Amino acid sequence: MANTIASVFCFFLVITLSSEFLNLQTIKFASCESQNVSCIAMEREALLNFKQGLTDPSGRLSSWRGENCCTWAGVKCSNKSGNHVIRLKLPNLHSSDPDFDGSAFALGGKIHPSLLKLKYLNYLDLSMNNFEGVPIPNFFQSLKTLRYLNLSGASFGGSLPSFLGNLTSLRYLDLGSCFSDSNKNDLHWLSTLSNLRHLNLGSVDLSNAKDYWLEAVSMIPSLEELHLPACGLSILPPSLPHVNLSSLLVFDLSNNGFNSSIPSWLFNLTSLEYLNLNSNNLEGEIPDGFAGMEFLQSLDLSENSFLEGTLSKRNLGSLCNLRVLDLSFNKISGDIVEFTNGLSQCNNNSSSRLESLHLGYNQLGGILPDSLGHLRNLRRLLLMQNSFSSIPESIGNLSSLQEFYLSENGMKGSIPTSIGQLSSLVSLDVKNNQFEGVITESHFCNLTSLKELSIRQIFSNITLIFNVSSNWVPPFKLTYINFKSCLVGPQFPTWLRNQTELKSVAIWHAGISGTIPDWFWNLDLVLDELDFSYNQLTGTVPSTIKFRPGGIVFLNFNKFIGPLPLLSSNLSSFHLDNNMFSGPIPHDIGDKMPLLSDFDISFNSLTGSIPSSISNLTSLLTFVVSGNKLTGSIPDIWNNIPALYVIDMSNNSLSGEIPQSLGSLTGLEILRLSSNKLVGELPFTLQNCTKIRNLDLGDNRLSGKIPTWIGESMSSLLVLSLRSNMFTGEIPRTLCNLSLLHILDLGENNLSGSIPHCIGNMTGFSTAIDDVRYEAQLWIVAKGRDLFYDTNLYLVNNLDLSSNNLSGNLPEELTNLSRLGTLNLSMNYLTGKIPEDIGLLQRLETLDLSRNKLSGIIPPSMVSMTSLNHLNLSYNNLSGKIPTANQFQTLIDPSIYEGNSGLCGKPLVTKCNGDDETSKSPDIVGSKDDENEMVWFYISMGPGFVVGFWAVCGPLVVKKSWRRIYFGFLDKMKDKLLGFVLLKLARLRRFMNKNNGDTQA
Repeated sequence: MANTIASVFCFFLVITLSSEFLNLQTIKFASCESQNVSCIAMEREALLNFKQGLTDPSGRLSSWRGENCCTWAGVKCSNKSGNHVIRLKLPNLHSSDPDFDGSAFALGGKIHPSLLKLKYLNYLDLSMNNFEGVPIPNFFQSLKTLRYLNLSGASFGGSLPSFLGNLTSLRYLDLGSCFSDSNKNDLHWLSTLSNLRHLNLGSVDLSNAKDYWLEAVSMIPSLEELHLPACGLSILPPSLPHVNLSSLLVFDLSNNGFNSSIPSWLFNLTSLEYLNLNSNNLEGEIPDGFAGMEFLQSLDLSENSFLEGTLSKRNLGSLCNLRVLDLSFNKISGDIVEFTNGLSQCNNNSSSRLESLHLGYNQLGGILPDSLGHLRNLRRLLLMQNSFSSIPESIGNLSSLQEFYLSENGMKGSIPTSIGQLSSLVSLDVKNNQFEGVITESHFCNLTSLKELSIRQIFSNITLIFNVSSNWVPPFKLTYINFKSCLVGPQFPTWLRNQTELKSVAIWHAGISGTIPDWFWNLDLVLDELDFSYNQLTGTVPSTIKFRPGGIVFLNFNKFIGPLPLLSSNLSSFHLDNNMFSGPIPHDIGDKMPLLSDFDISFNSLTGSIPSSISNLTSLLTFVVSGNKLTGSIPDIWNNIPALYVIDMSNNSLSGEIPQSLGSLTGLEILRLSSNKLVGELPFTLQNCTKIRNLDLGDNRLSGKIPTWIGESMSSLLVLSLRSNMFTGEIPRTLCNLSLLHILDLGENNLSGSIPHCIGNMTGFSTAIDDVRYEAQLWIVAKGRDLFYDTNLYLVNNLDLSSNNLSGNLPEELTNLSRLGTLNLSMNYLTGKIPEDIGLLQRLETLDLSRNKLSGIIPPSMVSMTSLNHLNLSYNNLSGKIPTANQFQTLIDPSIYEGNSGLCGKPLVTKCNGDDETSKSPDIVGSKDDENEMVWFYISMGPGFVVGFWAVCGPLVVKKSWRRIYFGFLDKMKDKLLGFVLLKLARLRRFMNKNNGDTQA
């Protein structure tokens, strides 16, 4: 009787769960089948032959020995079929495990045809192994008992095999991430798989099937899951009369390239539970049929660009059964008032089932309507990066809400206190907005579940005040807090005292001053991030703070004092710049903090030398110690730090030569050693640094010739500054090869020779490099003074060859550098004329050609340089009249032109020949008598006009006889003039007739 009951139970269980059809990987029938069965000898031999053909680097098949193959790893037998092998499950489970090298666990080699002897095999899983591009064996078409086949990610090659259409018993077929090297894949064979319920061809190139792919899959009426992401499909048919996908529950078409609108037939799939159309360049509006999807439980339309209209009640108001709606990463515009109103008024008075609403990264705007608070089942509300203007008070009704993201909307106004009623809220992110007003304890009164809080303001000015009492105890225990430009100070926030679960603390630019109290350091926190930057904190920093591996510290821009602290050995990022730390860099810093990747202690008062233990920082990426008082030589320690790409030791007192070992840093991009006391020649090993973009060695005592290899090896250079050194020789012509260079500063050296004519070929000075945006620091001489550039350095275009011994003419090719902002060639021995076409430099703001031997006139084309605001042509041999048009009207300082005896005209006192003093306009500062004369002239002009007019016209108006005489006179004059003209015309006609007669004779 017990056996009968067990048999009936197993029968109904199989019928109910559709054995191994939907999730054959997890459904097990241990109560119905027993592994305690013997193995068929022929099948054991077949499995051993199969194993012999495979490579097994991790020994996964080491258990395949002994008589009973049914106990081997990945093998399953069934006593119902006479103890035959029915399942072979050998996926690589470590393929995506970050803690393991997945390739070390991957099977490979050759699949032996002995599998054909497994006559009852219905399940085969070889997914995520590595068969190194070999095609799927042809004998697979004979495995006709298979119901489950998973070869996804197993690195098979060739084309999608059409012979798989012979496997008519298949229910589950997963070939995702295979055959990516072929675009000749065919789908016609799918029509024979009438029993298929799960099909995954993700990342298989189906561009060859773009015209009929939908027709092919619609021939499988039993299909419940269809996964076709990243398949290169480009056509999504607008209409298809015979779509037979009525059983479809899951539909994934993400990451294709349809570039069309959403077809209406898609929304006749009333059984659909999940739809993913992200990253498809779809456009237009959601079809009206979308409103009829009342059985839809999950919709993901993220990362498209198709919804350019508005969300309306007509389109989305009937989706009362919707669980997940994701329309993120699109171009949806308008507001969401009608949309949320529709969802809040579902049919039959039932509440909306919507649990997740993701509308982030669109162009939505307007207010968030009160009806949003009626979606009481919402757990995730993601509205980031739109243009919503305010938060409704009704938001407090969402008692189930766990995640609320409103970042980057530019919101203004206040944050409503009703947000404090969200008792289930775990994450609140309203960063990068422009909120105003005061945040009080009421905003947090019931947030008992809150773990993550981010209130970063978008602007640096503080408009939001965090005002709570000093004895306030928050109802939450945060793990993550991020405040920026929100006034928390001036006292250190005492409410942090009970936040004992913190992992990330960032309260920066918050107006906090004074010392950090001891109780904070004693909270025994283990942090991922500590950021109190841009405050006015003082005191010392203890070395007792604990961090998790990879932790980061930002205590920069404060007033901390004392010796540089050695913090946790787990730190990867260490930013203590712009403080008042003093004393030496700890000599064992490389031993105590070995995981450092970013190290910035610039602009303090540190002394001593750079410790050699820095060489132990083998993961170091950036090393910034500028703006201190460091002395000694640069240590020869760089061979052990291969990934280092930023070195900034500028503005110290370092001496000695540049070490050859810097040349081992082949990934170096920024090298700043300026404003030190370095000597010697540039090490030739630097030519190995072929990726360098910013080379700043100015203000040292470097000597020798400028190496030619700079222009030959460093093709990525954007900035080259060698100013204020002792370089000699000529400017290498190879520098003209630096096509990306937009700042070249060789000023204040001892260079000789002429300016290379090829300088006009340096396209970085003539074409935009806005796409090469970067951040770097540099002092530049411009507008007659030293200017410091930081985040906007990429916009600067500067050529400075001043204070050298250069001779010869100014190259005409200089006028090709159309994006130049500063050109400084002063204090050389240049001769000849200023190029006539120098006016082509329309963006030039600073031009300094002073103290040379230039001759000729100031070119007239210079009046078109309307951006010019700093000009110096003094102490040359220029002659002629100074231009007065356009920008020259503002360049009125005589020192601009002094020292040129041949120049004349304003603003110099020397008059030009032919100038008539009496006819000239008054000086800029005229005499008071001249001004009075002009005033009386205009005063007398009005009465004179009135008197003259009425003296002539008055009598004609008063006396009728005078009018008759006057108009009679006009009539006589008209008649005489008319007669004179007619007489002349008659004589001219006779003269012409006579000439014509003579000609004919």
